[in-house]
Amino acid sequence: MTLQTKVNAAGAQATQAPEGAPIAGLDNVVAAETVLSHVDGTAGRLIVRGYDLHELAGWRFEAVLALLWRDLAPGDPNEAEITAALGKARESAFALLGPLLAATDGLSSVEALRLLLSALADSSAEAHHVLAIAAVPVFSAAIARRRAGKQPVAPDAALPLAADFLRMLHGAPASPEKVKALETYLVTVADHGLNASTFTARVIASTRAGMFSSVIGALCALKGPLHGGAPGPVLDMLDAIGDETRIEAWLGEAIDRGERLMGFGHRIYRVRDPRADVLKHAVAALREESGRIGFAEAVEAQALKLLARKKPERRLDTNVEFYTALVLEAVGFDSDAFTNVFAAGRMAGWTAHVLEQEKLGRLIRPQSRYTGPMPAAS
Repeated sequence: MTLQTKVNAAGAQATQAPEGAPIAGLDNVVAAETVLSHVDGTAGRLIVRGYDLHELAGWRFEAVLALLWRDLAPGDPNEAEITAALGKARESAFALLGPLLAATDGLSSVEALRLLLSALADSSAEAHHVLAIAAVPVFSAAIARRRAGKQPVAPDAALPLAADFLRMLHGAPASPEKVKALETYLVTVADHGLNASTFTARVIASTRAGMFSSVIGALCALKGPLHGGAPGPVLDMLDAIGDETRIEAWLGEAIDRGERLMGFGHRIYRVRDPRADVLKHAVAALREESGRIGFAEAVEAQALKLLARKKPERRLDTNVEFYTALVLEAVGFDSDAFTNVFAAGRMAGWTAHVLEQEKLGRLIRPQSRYTGPMPAAS
């Protein structure tokens, strides 16, 4: 009997499923063993190296990097060492912008980021995992400013990453509330199991292609609208609804037409996405920065009522995208830049998974099940 083989990240056979078992989307196929994060979709729980997400929500981004890179990165750097290294690496990344930034004209923001990251050489002498983290905010801020007709702002190596990201974006220091909200977002999305982009990074890393090749491949996966491209449409939905008098009618008609409500439902979570609660709390501190937070909360409440009534066969709850859109808008990013900011946070997980995969040293090479025609018998 033909067997479908499930292969873990080390390349060893893990389990076997009989012919005919569903494999579309690789649902429930174990493809890696990792110490980095665990997603429990049934319980609505995200665990990152032994910590529940809500425990990490108050951490600095650099502290989460120290946690993810522990026992994986050379030298096992602590939070202070990572903060200093990232400051220097942001300066290195900024030095690359001059001849390249103009080449991003005509590209979307994420395509522009892809181009700039391609200038990072896998053969460079710098610590690749550090430079990969540092480059994304430098490049993303410069891309956003160029689209606004402004010159890029050089980094301040003495600042933590989140604070410097907003300073490079706006050309001036951001309020502590905005810095805290962005930092909470970066921490919240730092790692999330074996999602499409992380799996892509691990496959590329298993070929020994190098850190930058691996994370650029991950960014290409994140670009897809089924993975990292959904927060922007949340704002489009809020704009289309317009005001509180139209919420129930607009949402009800959209559901009746079979349309997906942006920011609700998740491939893995069968209950509320725990990241949504963390970001809802973060955005609460920005009510004075955003006039639409109260309106968005009213939309969320009505959407959950309608989805429970109209789609009782499956619980569709708020996901990370809904409050991501509100946080990133409130701290000053245009929706075109949302995927790049997502990449700035998820780069933490990507680099950690690449380091973990490189330690395994085994090529990821799963089997496929052939369903095409066989040659005619001779």
